[in-house]
Amino acid sequence: MMNGKKFGAIGFLIFALVFPFAALPLSQGQDTHNRDKPGAYPEMSPLEHYLMDRNAEIALARSAAPEALSRDATILVLGRHGYETALAGKNSFVCVVERSWMLAFDDSEFWNPGVGLPLCQNPPAARSHLPLTFKTTELVLARRSRKQMFDSIKAAFDQKELPMPEHGSMCYMMSKQQNFGPKFGKADPHLMFWFPQPDHMAWGADMPDSPVDVHQYSPQPITEFTMSVAKWSDGTVAGANQR
Repeated sequence: MMNGKKFGAIGFLIFALVFPFAALPLSQGQDTHNRDKPGAYPEMSPLEHYLMDRNAEIALARSAAPEALSRDATILVLGRHGYETALAGKNSFVCVVERSWMLAFDDSEFWNPGVGLPLCQNPPAARSHLPLTFKTTELVLARRSRKQMFDSIKAAFDQKELPMPEHGSMCYMMSKQQNFGPKFGKADPHLMFWFPQPDHMAWGADMPDSPVDVHQYSPQPITEFTMSVAKWSDGTVAGANQR
C-alpha cells in the first residue's frame, strides 16, 4: 500500500462519472478519542474495531472507482475469519476496503482502526495483489507481531508462495472517503500501478519529486507507481481545500 509521502500533484486524468458513496462508520466500541492522534495505536486493537457494517463496507468498496467499473465488480468484505465475497461481479474487477495493516510496516498508523483504504483492482491486480492482502490479513487475525508478519511475508515472496505483480496490474483509489489516518487524511484520488521491484530504476523510482515509490521498510519486492487524478469517483473536483 502507498506510503503517504508520495501523494501530490502528479498527473491529471479526468473521470466525469457520478457515483454515490458511503462514509466510513466507526465500529461499535472504537476509541473515538485516539483515532485522530497520529501514532495513537502502537498495537492491534480488538478485531471488532476494524469491522464495519456489511452494507456500508460494500458501498465504500465500490466508491473506489467510477460507477462504470465498480457496479459490476466483485465486492469483498472483512469478516472475523478474513475477507469474503459479499457480491459476485461480472467484469473481473475486485473492490475491497483494505485496513491499516496494508500500510508500510513502519507507518505510525499501522494499527489505526480508523484507517480505511477502498481500492478497486483490475483483473491482473486481483490475481497478483489480492493474495498479499489475504496473507497479511491472515497473519493479523493470527495475532502475529509486526516483525513476525514482516518475516512471514518476506519468506512467502522469497519462496514464491506469493506472486509478483502481473503485467498491467493497477487499481483505482478514487474514494472521497478513503482515510490514511490523521497525518494524511484522504490524500488525493489516485491510481496505483504495481511492478516487480527490479524494474524500479526504469521508472525513476525514488528520485527527487518522482511519483514512483519503492517501499523502504517493506518485505514486498514491489515498485508502486502512483498517479494523482483530478476528480473523486463521484465526479467532484479534488483540491487542496478538500483534504
